[in-house]
Parts: sequence; structure tokens; C-alpha cells
Amino acid sequence: MHHVVEPAAAAAAPPLPHSSGNLLRVTLVSLVSALGGFLFGYETVVIAGALGLVKAQFGFGAVMEGWFVTSGLFGCAAGVLIAGRLCDRLGRKPVMLLSGFLLGLCAAICALAPTADWVVAGRIIGGLGVGVASIVSPLYISEIAPPEVRGRLVSLFQLTICVGIVTAMLVNALLLNFALANQAVDGAGLVHWLTIAEPWRGMFLTQLVPALLLFLLAFAVPESPRWLALAGKADTARSVLGWLRGSDAAARTELAQIVDAAGAEPAAVSRKWWRGALRRPLFLGIFLAVFSELSGITVVMYYGPTILERAGISAGSSLGGHAIIGIVLALFTVVSLFVVDRFGRRPVLLTGCAGAGAALAATGACFAFGIRDGAVIIAMLCAFVAFFAFSLGPIKWIVISEIFPTNVRARAMGIATVAVWITDIAINQAFPVVRDSFGVSAMFLICAIFLAIQFVVVLTKLPETNGLPLEDILSLWDSDTQKGRSA
Repeated sequence: MHHVVEPAAAAAAPPLPHSSGNLLRVTLVSLVSALGGFLFGYETVVIAGALGLVKAQFGFGAVMEGWFVTSGLFGCAAGVLIAGRLCDRLGRKPVMLLSGFLLGLCAAICALAPTADWVVAGRIIGGLGVGVASIVSPLYISEIAPPEVRGRLVSLFQLTICVGIVTAMLVNALLLNFALANQAVDGAGLVHWLTIAEPWRGMFLTQLVPALLLFLLAFAVPESPRWLALAGKADTARSVLGWLRGSDAAARTELAQIVDAAGAEPAAVSRKWWRGALRRPLFLGIFLAVFSELSGITVVMYYGPTILERAGISAGSSLGGHAIIGIVLALFTVVSLFVVDRFGRRPVLLTGCAGAGAALAATGACFAFGIRDGAVIIAMLCAFVAFFAFSLGPIKWIVISEIFPTNVRARAMGIATVAVWITDIAINQAFPVVRDSFGVSAMFLICAIFLAIQFVVVLTKLPETNGLPLEDILSLWDSDTQKGRSA
């Protein structure tokens, strides 16, 4: 594969024209890739409903509880580490297929696991699939999307994550309530085992359906035209672009921009590509990835039911409350589709940091001062996830999918994304210990401080990338240009 880079100082090209029909085509292809986001959300949150049941069945302590949750995150980190290289060597489409296969295998292993060790093994395999999806899905979408709607289309990845989260919450609640309502029913067989005797198995098994859907639909989507161009397959790249844009002339213009960028011999990018001009975007990519997770969003998603139980809500009702939080997360992620391209990345992200931080501080204060009204806690957590959903959640994926040159984009995204999972491992392994030692309030107040730090860094360091072609964004890392755009 040829190693190339966008020019260091390129003028922004005018948007390429496209019809509504062709935009619909790009959107449908993006939705197939975004199924990886649905599975991302489902796999990482199905554990919330299964956790209490598995913990009781296998007698987990606090440390084992943390390991059971974070084992999947270790798989995610490993999946990210291999995904970048695989995307560069094999293309984006084969890696999408791999993700669907791994997530389907995870569902089967967890559902049929004879021991806790098998469940953990299935979680690690599922984590590999999620890690791969977290690279290839936003990467693929960013490379097929027209510049003027790229933010909106990459936000589909975050939206489908949220839909997956809500689906997992609803499935968890439905299966648990069904099992509780039918405990007195004698029965045997596979269905009884999966839905009544040990309903956590059914929670995991339902993931098999979307995994198979992703695997099958991925065969129908085209390869990324940018990867094809860099792989020396210009004719195929032009054909794919023509199909996506609905115009051979538009395809030739866009391909010429890609090839021109590829022809600029990389003075800024060498074998040690993470140095020099790319040091700043790599720092920002890692920073946004890490501090998005330090907001505590995964703590709320993974441990939400147990947090609500600390507020005095019963086990069955806590899953319902958790589902409400997930629905709010999904609804406000829809808002991101309409704001990230209209108002820009920076203003939306700053608004989200401020609002989410205030909501977390209020939640921490409620627990600290003994306010254990379940409705109040749910309302505060809903406010937190609402601000997160239209800003921090989607924008980290948008920014890290667009700030790097094409020839190192997959690898650079891999580094930024592995930071997501390492941070998730740390914060979710720490939460049970912090909860039992210092109380729930301590974690929420710490996360609010992290959001305040992110607000300052975004305000002073992050340039605006809204509406720029991918081939032009490298020019932002020229210090003078960045200063002007950040002002």
C-alpha cells in the first residue's frame, strides 16, 4: 500500500454537489457500517443487566465484579490495536466483516457458557469485536461521506451506539421481569434455561441477531474509495465514488483531490509519523478520547442499576430507570445530527462539557448530602447523559476520524481509540472500590472535575474542522492557521 499524506497547507475545496438520492445512498451505506456502533453499545451495556445475576450465581467479590465488567474492555483494547493495521493492509470492508463475526461468536459463547471463566472468555472475544468496530465504522463513514455532512454521518455511529445501549437495557428489563414473573413455573429445556432459570444467558444471546445482520450486510457495501486510491486501485476508487456521488464528473474531481494529496511527498509524515506536525492532532485525539470516558459515562451505563439501587430503587425498577436514562441518551444523540455540522465541533463540545459537568456535580451533591430520592437521581443522570449525547459522545469519534492524514488515519485512530478502552478499564475497575470505600458521590464529583479540565483544553487548543475536506485538514496544524481558526 502506498504511504502518502495530504498537503500541509491546502485551501479548502468547495463542496462537491450531490443529489438527495445520492445522499440517501451514502447514508444507507453509512448505516450498514454504523451497525458496528449498535453492537458496540449492546455488547458493552448488556453487562449492566447481567451483572447482578452473574455475580449472585458465581459469588463474585468486588475485585471479581470489576474484572467481569472490564474483561470485555481488555478485549476492546486488543481489538483496537490490531484494527488499524488490518484496515491498512486488508481494507475497511474485510475488517467490518471480522467485527460482525467476533460479536456473533461472543453472543453464542456467553449464552452457553458452562462456567464463569467461559463467560469472561466470551466477553473478551466480544471486546475484540467492539474494538475493531470502534475503529472501522467511523473510519469508513468519514472516508465515504461528503465534507458538508461528514459530521452528521459519523454521528450515526454514536447514535447507533446509543440505540444499541437502549436495546440492551430494554431487553435486560424485559427478560428479568419475565423471569421474575415466571419463577414459580416449573420447566426444563433450552428456552426455560435462557429466559427464566438463568435469564442473563438470554440477554447475551440476543446480540447474535444484529451481529449476523452486520456480517451479511457488510458483503453488500463498497470498499472505501480512499483506501482503494492509496492501494493503487484508482479505477475502482473512481467507480465507487461515481456510485456514491451519482456523478462521474464529481467522482473524477474528488479522486483528483485525493490523488493530488497522495502525490505530495510527505515532508510532515515520516516513518515516525507521530512526531512533528502530527504531534498536536495525536495529542488532541488521545485527550478527547480519554476525557470523554473520564466523564463517567460508562460508569453510568455499566453500573447504572446498582447506582440507582443505592438511591433506594428496587432491583426490578432500577433496570427500568436505567432504560429511561438510555432512552434519553439515544434521543439527545439524534440532536447531534443537526448541530455538529450547523454550529461546528467546538461550540457544541464546549456546551456539552459545561452542562454535563454541572449535572454530575449536582448528582454527586445529592449522594453526598443524603438526598436519595430515586426520581431526583434519575433526573440528574438524564441531564448528564443528555449533554453528553449531543456533544462529547459523537464529537470524539468525528474529530479523531477526520484530523489525521489518510495514510496514517487508521493507525492514529487506533492509538486514540485504545486510549478510550484503557480509560474505561481503569475507571470501571476502580468504581466498585471507590463506591465501597468513599461512596458514589466521590466518583461523580471527580468526573465533574475532569469535565472542567476538558472544557479548558477544548476552548484553548482545539481547532474547528467543520466542513473541510479530509485532504485539507492537515493544514490546520500549521500554528498560524490553527491560531486563527481557534480564535
